[in-house]
Amino acid sequence: MGRRPLDIEKIAMELIMEDNIEKKKEPGKKILDIAYKKGIYPASIHEFYMARGRGEFGGFTVPAINLRGLTLDLAAAIFRVAKANNSGAFIFEIAKSEMGYTNQPPVEYTNVILAAAVKEGYTGPVFIQGDHFQANAKKFQEDPEKELSGLKDLISDAVSAGYYNIDIDSSTLVDLSKPKIKDQQKNNYEACAKLTQFIRRIEPRGITVSVGGEIGEVGHQNSTPEDLRAFMAGYRERLRKGLVGISKISVQTGTSHGGVVLPDGSIAQVKLDFNTLKTLSEIARSEFGLAGAVQHGASTLPPEAFHKFAETETAEVHLATEFQNMIYESKHFPLDLKKRMYEWLKTNAASEAKAGETEEQFFYKTRKKALGPFKKEIMGLAPEVRLAIAKEIEAKFDFLFKQLNAVNNKELIDKYVTLKRVIVRRHHTGPIVEHTGEGAD
Repeated sequence: MGRRPLDIEKIAMELIMEDNIEKKKEPGKKILDIAYKKGIYPASIHEFYMARGRGEFGGFTVPAINLRGLTLDLAAAIFRVAKANNSGAFIFEIAKSEMGYTNQPPVEYTNVILAAAVKEGYTGPVFIQGDHFQANAKKFQEDPEKELSGLKDLISDAVSAGYYNIDIDSSTLVDLSKPKIKDQQKNNYEACAKLTQFIRRIEPRGITVSVGGEIGEVGHQNSTPEDLRAFMAGYRERLRKGLVGISKISVQTGTSHGGVVLPDGSIAQVKLDFNTLKTLSEIARSEFGLAGAVQHGASTLPPEAFHKFAETETAEVHLATEFQNMIYESKHFPLDLKKRMYEWLKTNAASEAKAGETEEQFFYKTRKKALGPFKKEIMGLAPEVRLAIAKEIEAKFDFLFKQLNAVNNKELIDKYVTLKRVIVRRHHTGPIVEHTGEGAD
């Protein structure tokens, strides 16, 4: 007899509610073992993206979704949508900053998502991504090696937890004061090359981690073909000969993370430059063999904009804030809990308040910071309440998958992505990661 869904949910809740990072590993390993037996594998989307770079298919955009709260329930909703739409190319991701304020370390995030796949009877590769593994410009200026060392520690932890997709964001190091574009991009491409080399050194044998680079910091000026070419030229020069490089490139086209908040708490309309996306995606594929350009900060765009991503052959789009908003604004989310979270923000996020902003603007901007401290209370809501909230957001997921034309691509994923089991064994020198063969139990 198979394991009942309730059993896997119980283990996932144990993982979520445990505070000790070491103690999280035991329920995490239980979930991973169950997932492998069910044919569910953490995987890299690299080979799939390289095939797109060769022009073997196109016409859709891969959604990369950040889950900041209700992760078990929302991941289950995504798997239901994927099954209904015969979708295989979709990514679960979490940014470096989000791991902290949502209190979701890699060992938890990966295995909660795998538990959701088991619960919903989804099988095949599951793509989990470290989003915006970002260099801090000020700290980099003070001590470049120390800043990169911290990112290497984060990458190592993430890869060991099954994040076989890593987005390096060293675009924060671009120096626009330099007259030559390649000089502007120098710190960016050098840091990206160094971190790529580190990833290739630690990745499990038999798995090529999908690595993304970034040329335009979100919220700043739009990226250009010259930026892309300068970055790629420098990156390829710095990358050790024979190593596999990045599979995609993030660009800036006019969005900002979370959107621009108006005084009444609503979001301003954003003009996104789809021509830039189309042009940079074409150059990325034709000149550098990448899957194309990646768009960040897109979840708060107007609904009528999303079909344009597939039309412009955007490789990947990152979606986060809108799903957080829908949790908070759901008619099923308890008002007393929301009130207590907002009161917590008044005390604990007071330093982020800016002169002249309304209380609505302050809460909208900072409320993501309350998701970690209140994670246990949110996940402790009655199962029917959590399901009701997830069902509302599930409709949004379904809309996005269809608008991005991210449907009927499960067979393509199965064609290009080989299932490979990775086992972590303890040794006196530390963990040893082994590839033990395709489809191993």
